[in-house]
Amino acid sequence: MAVTLPADVLGRYRRFTLYNSPYAAHDHGCAVDLYPGDATHPDPENGDSVLAPSPVAGEVVETRTVTAPSKPYAAAEDHLILVDTGEGGVGDGEATFRTADGEFPIARILHVDPTVEAGDRVAVGDPLGRLVRAGFFAPWVANHLHLGFRSRGVDPHRASGSLPLALDPALRLEAVPWDGTGTVVATGETYAVLDAPAHPAPGEGFAGLAATVETGDEAWTGVLDGGLPHYDGGGLLGVEGTADGGLTGGPVEFLGTRVGHSDGRNVAWEDVTVLANGDPVRGIALAPARDRLGVKLVGEEHGLDVGTDVTVTVENSASV
Repeated sequence: MAVTLPADVLGRYRRFTLYNSPYAAHDHGCAVDLYPGDATHPDPENGDSVLAPSPVAGEVVETRTVTAPSKPYAAAEDHLILVDTGEGGVGDGEATFRTADGEFPIARILHVDPTVEAGDRVAVGDPLGRLVRAGFFAPWVANHLHLGFRSRGVDPHRASGSLPLALDPALRLEAVPWDGTGTVVATGETYAVLDAPAHPAPGEGFAGLAATVETGDEAWTGVLDGGLPHYDGGGLLGVEGTADGGLTGGPVEFLGTRVGHSDGRNVAWEDVTVLANGDPVRGIALAPARDRLGVKLVGEEHGLDVGTDVTVTVENSASV
């Protein structure tokens, strides 16, 4: 009972990711993080001033404040907004979320300090409140909305058991080859952003770093999504024939190295190390982008300054 993410909804955000998170809600791509602003770096000073546009239409059924993990750079509290996507706000031409059998699920939205309350009706794009930089975030993660869905009649407060998500076939998603080189254009204590590869058509569709999966005698190219290898696994999006996990599993190659094994669009990372100019970093944050692509390296004490030319390589311990 997958819920399809409409292309026109995703197109309202600069980046999205199904897998780039350590939390169980994102296992197998059952939740999506949506970045309204520049997702290349955190903005703890101004991030919480950004209005959060609703990704769904419907009636708000509850808002709830929850305690977030204690982090020196983040708020102590986060918020959950529940929206019944089958009630109100759904008009002519309005993007809707349904399961394959026509059910309107309950939407779960996190990381927004709500200005809406139970009984309010919202349309796609309406402001829900302001983004919150919550303690659930790693220090290199930029402010975003978390969106998942639960079936009607089950506990909507639980993240586990969220419905699987599928990309709209109409979504333009291009896999961009990368040779591993680039120049640092932005840094923070826990990240460095490279200028390459460039987005092939800024503003016209999403693009991400290309990887290949071998299935028998064939090889398919898709977009890598996830934290390589600092989260347990990732995904390979837009691979022809996947049909929401229908693609036979196979080895996944990126930058000339086997980085994992696919099971449908899900990828389990192998024991790999990402290096920048020969020095190990924690990993690469991978997510499709609408306007600017580039590469975001994450990890403390990376030693990369703006203007530094970088060559990124990946080593698999099985082949070292």
